Amino acid sequence: MAENKKILTVTQQVKELVYDIQNKAYLTGQAREAEGKKNYEAASNMQASDDEENSYQIRRSLANAFSSLKSLLGEYLSEDKSTSNNLIAKEIDDNGVLELAFELPSNYNNSSADALGNGIHAYLVDMALGDWFAITNPEDAASYVQHSAISLENVKRALYKRSRPERPTYS
Repeated sequence: MAENKKILTVTQQVKELVYDIQNKAYLTGQAREAEGKKNYEAASNMQASDDEENSYQIRRSLANAFSSLKSLLGEYLSEDKSTSNNLIAKEIDDNGVLELAFELPSNYNNSSADALGNGIHAYLVDMALGDWFAITNPEDAASYVQHSAISLENVKRALYKRSRPERPTYS
């Protein structure tokens, strides 16, 4: 009997990911300054910008998170890559699109596709922020890494959703 696999493609816009990372770093810095936990200089240094040195670190962290995610979800990924290097992916460097093509069973519940995409976005952002704050604000790094684990569980939950079988009809 032939297999009837479904292909579900999840795309992530790098510009959206970078913006979310920068925005959360900015808001965290503002919050820590307002709480009195950081002075204005320390709070400012926590906030990621588009400047070359900041942008490189954010993009490197994003590349690491993306490759880690592909390994963690490899059971369902359809990829034919056979080489690797330490360069930041062109899609990340050029604000392109990150794409994951999942080869799923025919009974995959398509209503979970949005949850899968949103969970992947959250995981990538949280992992990159964990890396960023490990350098600029170690006190907050652990909370973002912990949240990434929750996001990963949500991704897996969405990935493993199945539809109930339909009873056959006879004429």
